[in-house]
Amino acid sequence: MFKKVIVSDDLISINLGMLTILDTLKITNVTSVQYCDDAYLRIKSASLKEEPFDLLITDLSFKKDHRDQEYASGEDLIEALHTNFPDLKIIVYSIEDRIQTVKRLLNDYAVKAYVCKGRRGLIELNDAIKAVSQDHVYVSETVSQALSKKSDLEIDDYDILLLKDLSLGLSQEQISKQYKKKGMTPSSLSSIEKRLNKLRIQFKAKNAIHLVAIVKDLGLI
Repeated sequence: MFKKVIVSDDLISINLGMLTILDTLKITNVTSVQYCDDAYLRIKSASLKEEPFDLLITDLSFKKDHRDQEYASGEDLIEALHTNFPDLKIIVYSIEDRIQTVKRLLNDYAVKAYVCKGRRGLIELNDAIKAVSQDHVYVSETVSQALSKKSDLEIDDYDILLLKDLSLGLSQEQISKQYKKKGMTPSSLSSIEKRLNKLRIQFKAKNAIHLVAIVKDLGLI
């Protein structure tokens, strides 16, 4: 089991809930912070003293206030820690339940567990801490699809750019002309129409507006 843990959430009530779970697991060396920058500095300081933290539990969303922050979100913090302190194990505890967000954190930043806040949030957090302490990956059931190697929701960079341009209000004809000017392929109007039709079918969208709304909700654009 972990010996030294840091928890990061801007809501004191959430921090208290996490502290309670850690206490039931008999983890007493716990630091609680409300800012991502504070979490990073504490982790860095502990590492320099050769007394590193074993685990970070962090939210993703932090409300802005009077303090300027280098790391404005939990994901910014996780990215920095993954680069500079790759041995630190990380559990995300967030209300965010978009599959693509979870998938990105697991695959790109080696997050060890993703727990969704909710009625069973603290129970699942307890299970996640136990699982990660045994080098297992834990993901809440509501976002378990993120563990799938293949996903019907996966799209390539061209699709994402196409959907972004569509979300900006550009017509298919305008997008075609823009891509031709940039020397991008495919750029013909018929190719763009076919690509968007394929995406509408893939995401079960009724029309282009519905398609944009779906991919925004999924965090793809």
